Parts: sequence; structure tokens; C-alpha cells
Amino acid sequence: MRDDRMNTTDLRHVVQKAVETAKIVDVHTHLYPPCCDKLLLRGIDDLLTYHYLTVETLRYGEIGPEKFFALPKNLQADIIWDVLFERRSPVSESCRGILTTLNSYGLDPTSESLGSIRTFFAELSLDEHVDLVLEKSGVKSLVMTNNPFDEEEEPHWGPGFIKDERFRTALRIDDMLNSPQAALKKLEQRGYNVASDTGGLDYPAMKKFLSDCADRIKPVYLAASLPPDFDWSEGSAGYGILRDVVLSYCEESGLPIALMIGVKKLINPVMGLGGDGVGFSPVEAVAKLCLENPHVKFLVTMLARENQHELAVTARKFPNLMVFGCWWFLNNPSLVEEITRMRMELLGLSFIPQHSDARVLDQLIYKWKHSKGIIADVLFDKYEDLARTGWQVSAEDIARDVEMLFSGNAKEQIGIK
Repeated sequence: MRDDRMNTTDLRHVVQKAVETAKIVDVHTHLYPPCCDKLLLRGIDDLLTYHYLTVETLRYGEIGPEKFFALPKNLQADIIWDVLFERRSPVSESCRGILTTLNSYGLDPTSESLGSIRTFFAELSLDEHVDLVLEKSGVKSLVMTNNPFDEEEEPHWGPGFIKDERFRTALRIDDMLNSPQAALKKLEQRGYNVASDTGGLDYPAMKKFLSDCADRIKPVYLAASLPPDFDWSEGSAGYGILRDVVLSYCEESGLPIALMIGVKKLINPVMGLGGDGVGFSPVEAVAKLCLENPHVKFLVTMLARENQHELAVTARKFPNLMVFGCWWFLNNPSLVEEITRMRMELLGLSFIPQHSDARVLDQLIYKWKHSKGIIADVLFDKYEDLARTGWQVSAEDIARDVEMLFSGNAKEQIGIK
């Protein structure tokens, strides 16, 4: 018989404390370990000039994209600070993220100049900066995005690249699926004979490429970002590679695959990295993959709000499907709350509520602080719902549940301790 009842005030305190102190496994980022040096974006200028705030600034039409992008980074940052923070209230989620991050460092953007904020970051060494952000964000380990076709990143793939176990690798295979002909040409240039004697594709040679890359960086999963109109038909080159190379390799190696589905690339090219859009995607294609590959673990996030309910319902049917995160355009408080509540009501605790998708080191701080607050509120409400039925949770129950959501489910899926 359960007699460990808590009143509403105590329950809220216990939930908030458990969530605030939870250690995080961030299953998807675009960060790099300190050994990559210049590849790791960090500091106020990188925060301000990230495409979230760039496109928001350009919306006001005070400067055109061509002229803006021709400026050095520090002058771009000056313009963004002036347009979004000094001459308007910074009410967007991206702007609030900057303020949350600065506040966590003890910086007051209402009284300090952009110059003094720059000085703060300039005085941090790379290693100090990494340690400080991971401490403040609560991130114990994170998964990177590692593209074997990236000519800037790939040369760093030595022993030092995987030495820091806080930074785990993910083998990114977008090129093979979305631009197969270009990718196959690059494989041939690297000595892989990807054309078979019959004129088709040599799938074993392509799997050998994946295996060789995996041997170098020890990924915890393979990953691909797919457009909403990715060709899932049986005869398409991309789907053939996905099915007969990638998923075959995943089953043989035991590695999961993470699919991020729904981005429309460069619907406005003049916006650069900020020019991508979003589109509705076929969830039934994900169901088909899960059905036909029962021994492969799928981690899936989708970009369109309209896909979220069907994706959660599909996850109820397939134990090998793990839904994760509120990706990119969905990482706004109102949508995070809506989606998290819906998932918890359908999936219980069997999902990964968030990932940061951070490309700038400091983004880890605000993305997790903001998400944790919302997830804590949802959990509290669900425990209150349970209390009304007569079911009481203990502090130990809450700690167990929170650990599952912020690290346990991720660890189980990607096989880390």
C-alpha cells in the first residue's frame, strides 16, 4: 500500500528539483570536441549570427541579405544586436535564448555593452568554455553530427577526435541518400568500386565504406536528414541505398539509425543557412521501415507539427521506434509543451522529450533550461492527474522517471553508459 503522499507544493518542488538537477544525454547536436578548435562555434558573435537571429533581423528589411552576408561576423552581430535587442523588445524564442545564456554567465545585457560581453567570452579558453557550458547546461554527454564527406571535419578524425567521451559521434549519411550520384562519385575517388559488373550498384562496397568510417570514429548511430519529398518508392536510388546498404549495415553492426525528416532545403537561397523550410512527411513510410526491419532501432524526429500525432501513434505500434526531440522550428515553448503532453499521454515515458540540435556551444544552456522548465510543468500536471485517481508517486518514483526522460532512454537506445 502506497502511503507516501505529497501535497501539491511539495510535489511541485520535488519535480522541479529532480528536473533541474537531471544529467542529460543530448542525442543530437552539431557540436565538436575541443580538439576541433575552430570548427566548434562559441561565444556571443556566433550566438548572434546564427541563422535563427539572422533571418529574424533580415525580416525587418533594414539591410538586404547580400549586403549583410558580405560583412565580417562582428559587424553582422552588431547589426543583429541593434535591430533585435536595442530598438525592439527581444520577445522571440531565439532572442530570449541569448538573454537566458548571458544571464547564466552572470552577464546583464541591459547594463553591459556588447563589447564587454565579447570580452567575457574572449577571456575563456576553449577547454574552460566547454567545461563551463556542460556544467551549466547539465549535459553529461552529447552526440555530434559527423559527415564523412565534410572536407573540413574529416581530417580531424584521429584518436583525439573520440578521446573525450562527453562528445559521442554519429555517422551522417545524408549525401548517400539525398544526392546518391554525387556521393558515389566521391566514393569512387576514394577507391571504393561502387559500380557492379551488371551496371547496378555494388552494395557491399558501399557497406565497406560505412564500416571503414565507423571503425575510425566509433559512432553510436547512423543519421540522416531527409526532405519531406524523399522518394520512398522501391525503385529509387536513395531508398535502395537506405534499405540495402544503410539498414542492412545497421542490422549487421547493431547500430541504430536516426532519421530527421521534413526539412525543405533552401526555399529562399539568399538567406543562406537560414533559408530552409518545413514540409509534411509520410509517417507511413517510417512505419514500413520499422515493420520490415524489426531488428533495427529507429530514432525518429519530424519537423512538421502536423506529423507529430501520427508519429506518436505509430511509435505505440513499434517497439523499435523511439521518438525524440522537438526539432528546429518546433523548438518553441508553446509547441514543446503541446507535443510533450501529447507524447506523454500516448507513450508514457517511452520517448526522448528533447535534444538541443545546438550548433553553437552556448546554445546548450538556454535550449536545455527552457525545455526543462516545460517538461517539469508537464510532469507535475501528470502526477497531479495520477493523484486524483488515488495513485501517489514518491520522490524516488519521480527521480526514476526523470532519469529515464533525460538520459536513460537515450542511453538504452544508443548503447552508452
